[in-house]
Amino acid sequence: MNAMREESRSVWMDVEVAPDAAPLTEDTKTDVVVVGSGIAGLSIAYELVLRGHSVLVLDRGPIAGGMTSRTTAHLAPICDDSLAELLSMRGKELAQGFQASQNAAVDRIETIQKELGIDCEFRRLDALLFLDPKSKPSVLDDEVEAADEIGVAVERGEGLPLRTLEDRPYLQYPDQATFHPLKYLRGLAAALQEKGARLHAYSAVSEITEDGQGVHIKLEAGHTVDASFVVVATNSPIHDLFALHTKQAPYRTYAMGFEIERGALADALYWDTEDPYHYVRLTSGTDGKDVLIVGGEDHKTGEANDAHARFAALTSWIKTLIPDLGGELYRWSGQVMDTLDYGAFIGREAHRSRTLVTTGDSGQGITHGVLASLIIPDLIEGKENKFATVYEPARKPLKAAMTFVSENSTAITNLAQYLAPGELASFEELEPGQGAIIRQGLTKIAAYRAEDGTLYQRSAVCTHLGCHLQWNAFETCWDCPCHGSHFAPDGTVLNGPAIAPLAEIQTGSDAEAEA
Repeated sequence: MNAMREESRSVWMDVEVAPDAAPLTEDTKTDVVVVGSGIAGLSIAYELVLRGHSVLVLDRGPIAGGMTSRTTAHLAPICDDSLAELLSMRGKELAQGFQASQNAAVDRIETIQKELGIDCEFRRLDALLFLDPKSKPSVLDDEVEAADEIGVAVERGEGLPLRTLEDRPYLQYPDQATFHPLKYLRGLAAALQEKGARLHAYSAVSEITEDGQGVHIKLEAGHTVDASFVVVATNSPIHDLFALHTKQAPYRTYAMGFEIERGALADALYWDTEDPYHYVRLTSGTDGKDVLIVGGEDHKTGEANDAHARFAALTSWIKTLIPDLGGELYRWSGQVMDTLDYGAFIGREAHRSRTLVTTGDSGQGITHGVLASLIIPDLIEGKENKFATVYEPARKPLKAAMTFVSENSTAITNLAQYLAPGELASFEELEPGQGAIIRQGLTKIAAYRAEDGTLYQRSAVCTHLGCHLQWNAFETCWDCPCHGSHFAPDGTVLNGPAIAPLAEIQTGSDAEAEA
């Protein structure tokens, strides 16, 4: 399974992508294997098929059922962490390359949906960055200066038709975009299948190896795929134990959908200067109304278990701006991988010649995912790519040295939790629907009691690199704070980089455990 199995449902998830995609049931060969079927995986597969390559896509769960199904799908090429920060961190040349490449990704989506006739609500619109009351006005001044240096079109404005923002300064970025991500991927997947690409759902990869002859992919079910190249396009890379994971960190982000009368809010992308920032967009609803999507309240994965408080804060924030907002329709969470220098890692994996990777969405997973499809096919074919240097996976962001230390301290402090007592003293204290860490001797147990009373007992040790797991009550899963793995209560992997399920634990409470 993948993140589709987590508890919440996003506004997009009613749309099925390639529902006929079946598990791989035999050994096979192909030119390129793509592991992961989100926006990155399917976009890369599509560009490769257009170039004449045979492609096979594998996913551990439903097609497009990973973190792409939990996005809010802002197609804003503007750097998620601010243009001023981007310029300071990467310098003018690379910042310009970042902006040009993000624009190219949006242009590519626009072109594909036109060519394939995909009805995915794609539209161009403005993006509005407004000053949060706690931010200094100089924040917007810095953005204007950075935009001018990088070459980004921006206009100043004052006063938005939202309560408390009537005289607030803002910046307006023209020609941004948005769409419905799963409607787009539904059309893209159909085109892939028509062109001969093979899409296999419920086909979890357990091993990726490379030699002089090619790459060899082993599936959890035992089947193998031999190929010339493999592209790892999972939210967090499953083939890499250490290197890339030290340069990015997982963050949970939250989103809600509210009913709103069509025309009550101008169709645009909105976000503020708070840290973490809030963001707003519209998508079509039912009965002639729209759905307003609001998101934010991010925290490092596994470092908080207070989703309901996060949603309460989002509700309070958006209803301060729009008091007559309609009822709540959706609430969900997702995970983003924040890199040290704001750009994804896209390209050939270090010390490998046939393994390529895309990860590190940095809050811009849709554009980074499509951008990967503009870079990786060139690298597979031995061609130069003008954007490759910006996203080189082997880069070492020296200016982010302090961030590197702080983000990687999570693993150190996390391991200390093995010395701490359990959250509950015994399994008997577990209520139906509750998960908790319980200590028995030297063993930490990730215990969950289902609504029917069934008790699940699994190791609390992440199977990626051994970090201590934390319970996520909202999504009914175990989260790894170190590198972003998620596990179902029965130990099944829902999100990488972990590949293996959590180990079963035998205790004196086995009589009430699952059969």
